Order: sequence, then C-alpha cells, then structure tokens
Amino acid sequence: MNGTTGTTGPTNNTPPVIIVGSGPTGLLLAGDLATAGVPVTLLEKRPHEISNLSRAFVLHARTLEQLDARGLADDVEAAGRTLDSLRLFTRLEVDLAALPSRFNHLLVIPQYEVEKALERRAVAAGVEFRYGSEVTGLTQDADGVTVEVSGPGGEAETLRAAYVVGADGMRSVVRNAIGLPFPGRSVIRSIVLADVKLAEEPAVVFTASADRGVFAFLAPFGDGYYRVFGWHYGRDVSDSEPVDLDEIKEIARIAFGRDFGMHDPRWMSRFHSDERQAPAYRVGRVFLAGDAAHVHSPAGGQGLNTGLQDAANLSWKLAQVVHGHAGPELLDTYQAERHPIGRAVLRSSGGLVRLGMAKRPWTLALRSAVTGFLKAVGPARRKMVGQISGIGYRYAAPRGAHRLTGTRVPDVALESGRLYEALRGGRFVLITPKTSASYEEQGAARKDRLTVEHWASDRRTAMLVRPDGYVAWAADTADPSAAPSAIETALAAHVG
Repeated sequence: MNGTTGTTGPTNNTPPVIIVGSGPTGLLLAGDLATAGVPVTLLEKRPHEISNLSRAFVLHARTLEQLDARGLADDVEAAGRTLDSLRLFTRLEVDLAALPSRFNHLLVIPQYEVEKALERRAVAAGVEFRYGSEVTGLTQDADGVTVEVSGPGGEAETLRAAYVVGADGMRSVVRNAIGLPFPGRSVIRSIVLADVKLAEEPAVVFTASADRGVFAFLAPFGDGYYRVFGWHYGRDVSDSEPVDLDEIKEIARIAFGRDFGMHDPRWMSRFHSDERQAPAYRVGRVFLAGDAAHVHSPAGGQGLNTGLQDAANLSWKLAQVVHGHAGPELLDTYQAERHPIGRAVLRSSGGLVRLGMAKRPWTLALRSAVTGFLKAVGPARRKMVGQISGIGYRYAAPRGAHRLTGTRVPDVALESGRLYEALRGGRFVLITPKTSASYEEQGAARKDRLTVEHWASDRRTAMLVRPDGYVAWAADTADPSAAPSAIETALAAHVG
C-alpha cells in the first residue's frame, strides 16, 4: 500500500510522508498520520534512546487538549504534576483555575515522559522507525521528494516520498537543504539547568523570580526532584563550561532569597537561548515544524507546546491531501495559520524574558508597571494567560465567515459524551441541534471522514469542528435546508 491518490506523490511502494526527527513534534505528527492510514517513515540520526536530560518540562492547556483528542492526556497527567497557579516576578500571582478548559492548570512533566507516550502511540499505529539514519541531502521535483540518508553503518541510501516534514530541531538539516534562512539572535547566554532535590519545599510550588541581576525558575516534577534553571547576567560563558551545584545554588539564593537546601543533582547543563523563525514553514513539498521552524526563549515554557500544536495542525491536512479528499491547496493553510502563531509566541516569550532581564532603573520601573497593570486589569491578565496556555489563539477566517470560524472549541458536552472524545477518531465532527436529523445525510455520505454529533444542550448553532479542534464552519440556523449550498461547500472543502 503506497497511500497515494492521483498526483499526490510517487506510485511505487515508498511512504507518502517521511518525517525527519523523532522528538515530540515528529512523534505526534507521525502517530497522527499513521492512525489516519497514511504510511510514514520516521528518520532519526540518534540511536533508539529517549534521553532523560530534556530541557522542556511544561505542558499547557491547549497542548493537553490536543493530547486528550488522541486519548493520551490522562496517562500523561498521571506522569506529571498539575499546578493551578504560578508566580512571576515575585509580585504577580497567576491563577490558572479560571482557564476555560478541562485542563485549567499547567502540567510539570519531563519531556521524555511525553515522548514515551507519543512513541507508544506511533509504534501501535504502524510508523516505520529508522534510527541511526542521518539525512545528508534532499531534493524535490513536481512529483515528490528525494532524501539522501546515511544509515547506521554509514551506508548511503536514497528514499522517495510525496512529502517530507523537517522536525529535526534548531540545526535542521531539512531547513538548510531547502535553502531557508533562520534569522534571529541569541537573547540569553549561559543558562544553567538542573534537576535537584530540596531539603525544604518552597511556599509556591512553581515560581519565577528576578532580582539583583539573576532570573530563575523552580518547579517540581512530582518524583522528589525539582527543575531549576536560571541565569546570571554577569556570567557570560561558553555552553561547554562545566556547571556545578554551587553555581545553581548561588543563583537560587539571589533570586529566591534561599537555595532550599538543593542537593543530589541527577543532571546539570548549560545552554544559550535563541529567538529565531524561518520565513516560511513550507517550500514545495517540504514542511518545517517545531524547533526547525521556530525557537523561543524558555520564558513561559512555550517551545515544546508550540511544536506539538504545529504537528496537530499539519497532520490532518497532509492526511486529507494524501488520501485525495482535499486538494494540495489545503496545505497552504499550514503556513497561513501557524507562522503568525510562531511569531506571536516569539513576541510573548521574548517580552517575558526581557522583563525578567530588567536591571536598569527604567527597565525595572517598566517591569513594576507591567506587573502592576496585569494584577489590576483582569482582561489584560486573561489575555496573557490565554497566550501562554495556547487557548487564546485563533486562526484567521475568510471574509464573511461566521464569527466562530477559526476559533478553538472547548471540550463541549455532546449527547454521546465529550467533544474531545469524539475527535479521537481523527475525523471532523459536525455538531448539530438535536432536532436537525437531516444533517445525518451529510455524515452518512462521508462516514469515514466525518462524525455527526448533537449538542447535549438546546444550543441551535451548527458547527463543523476540524480534527485539531478548531471551527471550520458554523451557522446559527438549525435547519440545513436554509443554506444548503453554504453547508455543502464547507463540508466539501474540508472533508471531500
């Protein structure tokens, strides 16, 4: 089975999609495609080993919703620790319990636990994993993409696919192969990172503090260890400079007033942070996702989350096109929707880190004013929390579209259960009023790609929800015969 239809790609027995990079972004994307019946090969230059030295450690509400739509959220939450508040810059207490989401909290969890869950799903779905396989070159033509690979023993191999996705990190070989620059700059030098045990528990379990030339985060994993990272503005050294526990304890003492008796580090590391974004996430048949497309400062913990949401946006579109249910133009919407989100995350995380790095009198005064404003003005604070959690973003809608088009749909109640349970089949979900039985005809005609559900309430809106949980189309009329052409056009555009 080659999984291709028409002119979407090669006609031999090669996979229609090759993904480069087996981090969280590549794993989620590969699992989605394989679950949708699209054969996938995942190339990873490292041996088969999930590192326990990962930097990312926070999942936000929108990412947890995406994992819920894949039946993974409960297991992932069981492996981490949920927190319903966090403190920024000492003065600003952010309450997450008011988030309009089933996941009205953030989850502190090592990245490797997320990778384990995503890998299990991808393996079960039939993804072909090829570890120790390094991409050395890539070319594309009108019919597909040719990938040059160096195998585990150094042997050269040529692979062919309809589409290639580079999820291979900041130093992406795929991005370089298609000639895309990665403009931006390093914003923080010499960040130290460690997992440590504490002799005394902090009063606030997730806290960030900036004081006297340092900035630090501290958060619990739930297994007895705490993740701490921070930087000292006056210490600008190479990433290769060794880290010792005394340096980390000193940063904590300055930032928090105490080091909480840090001891028994299981690992320590030093790195620098860049802010960069590729000008395009797609060149022909090649796509970029995650850190290959954008990298951010660690403030707000949004990098991993943004990459997973890239994958959730791209996967269903590739599946629709490969199966011939939508035209290739649908793939253009990946760039149109995700590039602005990546740019917004750069702004928000960059703003947080610059506030944290304030040290001159006027920048300190600005930070004090901003935090005071956010404390006092609820709408501004909710907007900030919506951006950090990811639930505040929406995609642009065509002119004249319903006001809900492009918005994220919360986990609404349906007659059959919850929306995000209904999304687990990877299909579109058409939600209709209870009295609109004629919508069932639309579902019957596309039952392999569309599920028809009814509101549990008396709501009169009809809504077509994409597999990634955003509104593709909506109407306030309960009667599909009132606007048959509009409904049929919307369904055909998205589900064939």
